[in-house]
Amino acid sequence: MVCDRGNAVATFCQAFASITVKRVAPVLLALAAIIALPLVVLTSCQNNLIYHPHREEVAPNFPTTEAVRIETEDGERIVAWYHAPQPGQPIFLFFDGNGGRPQIWGGRWRRIDETGAGFLAVYYRGYSGSTGTPSESGLHLDARAGYDWLIAHGYAPRDIVIHGFSLGSGPAVKLASERPARALILEAPFTGVDDVAAGYVTPMGASLVRDSFRSRDWIRDVHMPLLIVHGDADTVVPFELGQRLYQLANEPKMFVRMPGSDHATLVRDGIYPHIATFLAQHPAE
Repeated sequence: MVCDRGNAVATFCQAFASITVKRVAPVLLALAAIIALPLVVLTSCQNNLIYHPHREEVAPNFPTTEAVRIETEDGERIVAWYHAPQPGQPIFLFFDGNGGRPQIWGGRWRRIDETGAGFLAVYYRGYSGSTGTPSESGLHLDARAGYDWLIAHGYAPRDIVIHGFSLGSGPAVKLASERPARALILEAPFTGVDDVAAGYVTPMGASLVRDSFRSRDWIRDVHMPLLIVHGDADTVVPFELGQRLYQLANEPKMFVRMPGSDHATLVRDGIYPHIATFLAQHPAE
């Protein structure tokens, strides 16, 4: 019998491939699971990762504030805390971070009041007594509702200073790109939540962030004085993202680097004197 060498080699290769696939397949499946698991968690648990609402309505740690309930375009009722300014002073339209509660900001409210200014601190849907569930589109509606409430109660755009902290910087930038105001103040801002996520997950994972609040796409449409304040020891939102957002913004603008400040220590570390200086340089017109 004559052996067909070509057929023998082919048979050997097929047998070897079959054995290799059987051995390697479980390893490949395990690697795929390891890679996919964070992506599955990210896509299925995004709301829990981005939003940390405290649903109970609790008053700010500051006297002479009034709870106001504002209806949004889509029928939710959000709670905001109002403190009137002294005559001729601005009112801060404040948007808090993802775990914000009015009672933790006693120092913030005192520092605003010391200048004679007032504030309307808007607490998003699902937060601090507000109805609904948080989402990016919903937070933008909440921000507009807060602005429209001020206009309806006699404030002019020249009276309003839009101020966003952390997650609140996203709705603040979007609102400032759509509505006129005296100034925009961003405290520990990002270029987008997806850019923050990129420091923790793969680029593919970051691209799956649904509520990304892409301030980088809106900042070019902001045409009012801009102040960005960021701590260079921020452990939540990288300092470089604040710098990058500043580079994308139009003039007039100012960037304040707070040496040694972390994400939530800017009030304690002296942000409000910088705000006072900035507003003095850009009086209401």
